[in-house]
Formats: sequence, C-alpha cells, structure tokens
Amino acid sequence: MYRKDLITAEIQKLAQVLARIMGLKLEGKVEEAKKIFDETMLSAFGLSIDLYHTKDLSAFESWLNTAGLSPEKLDSLSEFLYYELGISNDRNKIIAPKLNLIYHELSEKFKIVHLVNLHRQKNIQQYL
Repeated sequence: MYRKDLITAEIQKLAQVLARIMGLKLEGKVEEAKKIFDETMLSAFGLSIDLYHTKDLSAFESWLNTAGLSPEKLDSLSEFLYYELGISNDRNKIIAPKLNLIYHELSEKFKIVHLVNLHRQKNIQQYL
C-alpha cells in the first residue's frame, strides 16, 4: 500500500509540472516552459537533454531498456512527450518514434494498453 501511495503522489506531482509547462506555453513563456521541461526530463525520468533531442532512435531504445522505469513512470513520460508534439515538424519527427517505443514497451513488457494511448498511437502515425 505504501508503494502505491508513493507512485500516486509522484504521478500527481508530474501532472502538476505538466500543467505548469502547458500554462507557460499558453502565456507565451516558451523558454521558461522549455527549461522546466528539460529539468523534469532529467530529474524525474533520468532522460538527458542530448538523448531526448537525438535523432538516433537506437540510443533512446537502449536507454529505455536500461532505465528501469516503472510502467507508471513510462506512462508519465509518454504524457510529457506527447504534449511536445506539434511544436515543429523537425521535433515531431524526433518525438513520434520515441513515443512509439514507449507505447510498445508498455504493451509488450508490462501488458498495459490504455485506450488513450491507442488513440495517441494513431495520431502520431502522421509524424512518422
């Protein structure tokens, strides 16, 4: 029960950070939102900025296989990355394949399939 409470608290904290990032973007404070996003990628998920921005999908896949993220963390990571889509075509081409890997990891390794994620997988096909 204690572990579940910790996971729930962590997910709520990440949801608040994501809401803050989205709010900053709406206010036109893109640089501040980007800074918080990058910091969150590193502190919450252990995903470096370089690895996040790389076009080398195999490097990201290797990180994904060794990071040891829980399914809840992976789902939160997919949320963060999904809301970064649409900023630019170049960025979309970097993010979409990584999202596919995360969704594949969730379904194959953890046997977790969300209807929301299935819908998102269909949406990101336009970026691949």
